Amino acid sequence: MCQTCGCALPDHLRPETNERDVHTVAVLEGLKAHNDAAARHNRAHFDRAGLLVVNLMSSPGAGKTRLLEATIEALGGRYRLAVIEGDLETENDARRIRAKGVPTVQITTGSACHLDATMVHRAAHALALDALDILFIENVGNLVCPASFDLGQHASVTLLSTPEGDDKPLKYPVMFRASDLVLVTKTDLLPVLDDFNVAAVAEHMRRLASTAPVLAMSSKTGPLDAWLAWLETGLAERRRRVFHPAAPGDEGLLTRPGPNHPGPSFLGNLASPEP
Repeated sequence: MCQTCGCALPDHLRPETNERDVHTVAVLEGLKAHNDAAARHNRAHFDRAGLLVVNLMSSPGAGKTRLLEATIEALGGRYRLAVIEGDLETENDARRIRAKGVPTVQITTGSACHLDATMVHRAAHALALDALDILFIENVGNLVCPASFDLGQHASVTLLSTPEGDDKPLKYPVMFRASDLVLVTKTDLLPVLDDFNVAAVAEHMRRLASTAPVLAMSSKTGPLDAWLAWLETGLAERRRRVFHPAAPGDEGLLTRPGPNHPGPSFLGNLASPEP
């Protein structure tokens, strides 16, 4: 696995406690601090451009690229979209997205099991951000490490495909806690996967103390309405001018939020599906 996030050395192979452990922790903390600084820089770029940036995460084969293809088909005529693709090797997924007529930048990580903010920064400079409405980042397929690295995105979406089983939120809590939205994908397979319960996924998310909506859909057969509405609501809120009452003694009646003000959150506007 990857040398940059510390997952290359399992805990059971580490010595009990020694100077090497202390050094390892210090190095990893330094890497995380560097990544977080780069992520803030990315977010500043994205905010100035007024676009919505969505980080898509999942295990390999959960349907991220197929979801992007379906989303492009549905929204491509109304919004300006672009994609940053992350994979260890090949440009297979990037070619699929480019075939839909959408600007796409491939990041080939080699041995790294996740994208980081510096990789995304370099890729973003290859795109005309001011000419975009929504930028999707398709992270490396992995239910562990991508959750720990801020890329500068405005929202993180985790896909859970029905063949994987409905207990994945409990098995990979860090990933699912980091999610602003969970998409249960490949629901067209539910007739032959009678042991998968969409309502159970929503219940597992509540057990993780997460309020993230859980939406069930099939990129192959649809419908995509709730997913598309979530994206459009998010973009609208990114671009809405939010005003707040001025504090007593301030000049004027209204004030604009500062650059660090998050504004209203669209992430909890969609309810989980009914059981």
